[in-house]
Amino acid sequence: MFNISSWGFIIKFSTSLASSSLIIISILLLKSNFEMVEMKCKICGESRPYISKVFGICKECILEGGEAIKHVRKIHGEIRKKFNLPPEPPKDGNVKCNICSNKCRMKENEVGYCGLRMNIRGKLRSLVSDEEALLYTYLDPIPTNCCAAWFCPGCTGRGYPKYAYKNGPEYGFYNLASFFYGCNFDCVYCQNISHKNLWKAPKMTIEKFVNEVKNEKITCICYFGGSPEPQLPFAIKASKEALKLGKKILRICWEWNGCGNEKLVKRAAKIAGESGGIIKFDLKCFDENLSIALSGVSNKQAYKNFKMIGEKFFDRYDIPVLTATTLLVPGYVDKDEVRKISKFIAEINDEIPYQLLVFHPDYMMMDLPITPRKQVYECFNEAKKYLKNVDIGNIHLIT
Repeated sequence: MFNISSWGFIIKFSTSLASSSLIIISILLLKSNFEMVEMKCKICGESRPYISKVFGICKECILEGGEAIKHVRKIHGEIRKKFNLPPEPPKDGNVKCNICSNKCRMKENEVGYCGLRMNIRGKLRSLVSDEEALLYTYLDPIPTNCCAAWFCPGCTGRGYPKYAYKNGPEYGFYNLASFFYGCNFDCVYCQNISHKNLWKAPKMTIEKFVNEVKNEKITCICYFGGSPEPQLPFAIKASKEALKLGKKILRICWEWNGCGNEKLVKRAAKIAGESGGIIKFDLKCFDENLSIALSGVSNKQAYKNFKMIGEKFFDRYDIPVLTATTLLVPGYVDKDEVRKISKFIAEINDEIPYQLLVFHPDYMMMDLPITPRKQVYECFNEAKKYLKNVDIGNIHLIT
């Protein structure tokens, strides 16, 4: 059982990791055009390129489940110990949390998977609420580098004058980037690992947040992290209060893994659509076993929520309210995964924008290279068979 007393632990692991990451990434960027040395899979014994040392298991064995899934769950547990987080979503307690799809059920003194909620003397307690969040913000100049920049109003002028100040990029304006601490996933290639440092996280009240939005140069808000799901009650309330300011343009955007409570997700989608904002789903892979390996938990709810938003909201507004991205992890997220994701999206609406992101090494997957150019274009061509609007993000890494 994961004990609440561990919350006071000050995490030093990620600080030292972050300080060396830039140097290591730079070296790997230089080496990224070389062939990966083949490794033997610990399960099947086959030699394959692009088997990450964090698992030592090939994609094929992960898809089959069984011993491979037991192994990757153990690895995630060992990684999460460094941050004093439970190895898996607790399921045996009588105190429930329904904020995200993990649906933690905590025993006395147990902490939920995201680290934000716990069972204290039989009651659900939380480090956050709909009035206060673990969050920091900063001004991100427009046009931004977000995954919807290739079609969003702020970066392109799409929807002008209803959703954009200019008939083109809003130079001189800002996105209020809002970074939430905590996450309901545990991605082994996470690029924002500081979100796990919950005891170093600054607190933000609704009042303070809305005061920041009063800046006349802010035309959009983007919630990310971590991921917004564990703190959706705050984000939804903060958005509604910010919109009461009556600003001519204030787009509300969400960048998440998509595995939030369906009712909260629906409310967030409505806010995005009405404000000209966009919901950006990170559909990390299609297969559930692969999701457990790469992200620690199931991805089923992400697809349910994506379909719900696509069917209820996509055609309702002038701006595409929904988009998806997929990080092309060498050896794991290939054209087969992209094909399945693309077909799923196309069955909802083949106009939904889809962006493929070039992978760069980070966190526990520092040994993998940048996505090989061949893989990138194979995946792009596969997606184009089903979808009309496909883009490649981080393309500078291969060009």
